[in-house]
Amino acid sequence: SIEYLEMLSFNVYRVCSTGHRVGEINANHNILRVTIVTDMEAINPATGEQVGSYESHDSEDVEAALSRSSAAFDEWRARPIREREALLSNAADVLRANKQRYAELMTKEMGKPISQALGEVEKCAWACDHYAEHATAYLGAEHHPSPPGTSVETVHEPLGAVLAVMPWNFPFWQVIRFAAPYLTAGNVGILKHASNVPGCALALEEVFEEAGYPEGVFQTLLIGSDKVESVLSDDRVRAATLTGSGPAGRAVAKTAGQHLKKTVLELGGSDPFIVLGDADLEAAVATGVQARNQNGGQSCIAAKRFIVHEAVYDEYVERLVESFEDLTVGDPMDDSTDVGPQADPSLMDELHDQVRQSVADGATVLTGGEPLDREGAYYPPTVLTDVPHGCPVDVEETFGPVAAVYEASSEAEAIDIANDTRFGLGASLWTEDRERGQRLARRIDAGCVYINEMVTSDPRVPFGGIKDAGYGRELSESGIKEFVNRKTVWTN
Repeated sequence: SIEYLEMLSFNVYRVCSTGHRVGEINANHNILRVTIVTDMEAINPATGEQVGSYESHDSEDVEAALSRSSAAFDEWRARPIREREALLSNAADVLRANKQRYAELMTKEMGKPISQALGEVEKCAWACDHYAEHATAYLGAEHHPSPPGTSVETVHEPLGAVLAVMPWNFPFWQVIRFAAPYLTAGNVGILKHASNVPGCALALEEVFEEAGYPEGVFQTLLIGSDKVESVLSDDRVRAATLTGSGPAGRAVAKTAGQHLKKTVLELGGSDPFIVLGDADLEAAVATGVQARNQNGGQSCIAAKRFIVHEAVYDEYVERLVESFEDLTVGDPMDDSTDVGPQADPSLMDELHDQVRQSVADGATVLTGGEPLDREGAYYPPTVLTDVPHGCPVDVEETFGPVAAVYEASSEAEAIDIANDTRFGLGASLWTEDRERGQRLARRIDAGCVYINEMVTSDPRVPFGGIKDAGYGRELSESGIKEFVNRKTVWTN
């Protein structure tokens, strides 16, 4: 029952019941759209129990946040970069001081094994340390050749408020990955985090507050994806970064393009893990198991397609299956757990649909392949062989512990299989011949290639993809310069 309607703008009304907002009605061109406003709930995927409930931010809250960011930017950009570096160093201290609490929050909200969650917090602190030490050098003026009597340099100045639309799979790292460089460059940040990790989103705001950042420099908005377009369209927001799905990236890019705003997009991958005939099989198996199952397989840069030379194919597959079956799937709060639950039952169902359809198309399950019969969204480490071209695990990103294995008769065929994807984020290549590895790495369509190592993100090196994996780079010097004005100053 509706108590009253409050007009918000032309044809948009707030629906209220017993004094509380329950939704919005948008009546335009004889089309009635109703947006129901609910609290954001965090549900533990291991137990199905509610971890917490948080009130979403409404239009007035968003407007206030945008006003604060605009007011903060002028003061923040004027601060000497050494002061901004010092505050980022404080943020690293806050992360380490609260490492256990933050890790447990991640584990409860999205199911990450606690040992991996602790590692994620420490990695965030490392990224803060890195930019606290190197930002001044990264953003120093670049001097250019010039005629006698003149000097020409390029300086790097911040753009303003950067909207960050972030995913749930690495709920702290994904945020720090953008915030550490962009804030230190003098920008201000507005975080729209995934709706299933609201506690993590607010905890990240707490990190910067406790580190001593001025009000408005970093803010969290608890809003749904339907609000992103209006926030990004606002003139006070100057750029956006998104890590997520292809459709989400296209939507953000479309809105940003209409308003001529810079974007950086990281949109996932179907990374190849190439094992050549001269590879160290023991190392390639051990790393492959970790690269596919870390974080429950819920990683953009996880190894997803294993491409193995025929000379070692049978032995490698046998060892891989044995190692998958040795993994402990269980309570993510237990230190001995290797693989926790999928972050949500719907995500597990989607993953299983991909496996089931691929099997129907002709793939063979060597281990796993069915949701575990226990409480929680648990899917077992799974190995598929005889993967037909065009089936879901071949052409789609599988966001869970499912390895698709291919046999290649030559290094040329291995590279062809690796590049036969619409994605291009990372790749791992295994060979004992260093020169061969570096030669083949240059033929792989990807943002990064790791030889005899699993793909990872590291604050010291650029990170990002090509093709449907997105564009732009994060981390390192490249990342901190994505959202700056590279201004040329010519002095006669």
